[in-house]
Amino acid sequence: MVSDFAYTGCDNLEVMAEAVNYNTFLVNTVGKYLTAPGMRVLDFGAGSGTYADLLAGQHITPDCLEPDRKLQNTLRSKGYRVIDHEAQIPVGERYDVVYTFNVLEHIEDDQAAAHQLASLLRPGGELVVYVPALEILFTSMDTKVGHYRRYRRPQLDRLLRNAGLEIVESRYCDPIGFFATLAYRVLGSGDGTIDPRSLKLYDRVVFPISRALHALTSKLFGKNVLVVARAS
Repeated sequence: MVSDFAYTGCDNLEVMAEAVNYNTFLVNTVGKYLTAPGMRVLDFGAGSGTYADLLAGQHITPDCLEPDRKLQNTLRSKGYRVIDHEAQIPVGERYDVVYTFNVLEHIEDDQAAAHQLASLLRPGGELVVYVPALEILFTSMDTKVGHYRRYRRPQLDRLLRNAGLEIVESRYCDPIGFFATLAYRVLGSGDGTIDPRSLKLYDRVVFPISRALHALTSKLFGKNVLVVARAS
């Protein structure tokens, strides 16, 4: 993550903050690994603090790593500790849980990013990664926000194993979103914008149903990939 990075999709970022069920699902996924008081947590690629804010609402305040300078200022204004994304973290200050949601696809050298993520974890610490899935779903929205790729599940597993991490959980998520994204590819906005009303309808009505299907489709397909990995 380079120091002159500037996020190109802040309008989409703001719209996604309104996806209540989607964001709650992700934060609750992190919460499964916060098993003791005082665990050190890092939001890697924190953006404007959407997920950090939800955790803070549960009395868990993560540190934040975010290379975009404007977004760093937003995070600091909310009271978060923003760590230097280019600094080496001393062993005694490494994290019990690191989460990174829809970030790796923005990084050209994602293998280097995976090694950086591994270096932020204490031994036994856990990494929660959530990224867009499957190149067939690459749309104008991916282009707008600067995505280099979408991931297959085995591809992301391999990336994290190559960084020295053990895979704990690996699955596709949001199977209905797979078909919705295919439809967006054909019928959606050519400039990659997200319609807020459509997003809210999907989040409130469709996403809970899609989430209920995870057990059936998690090894086959979905709009996103979720992988949890552990440091040795």
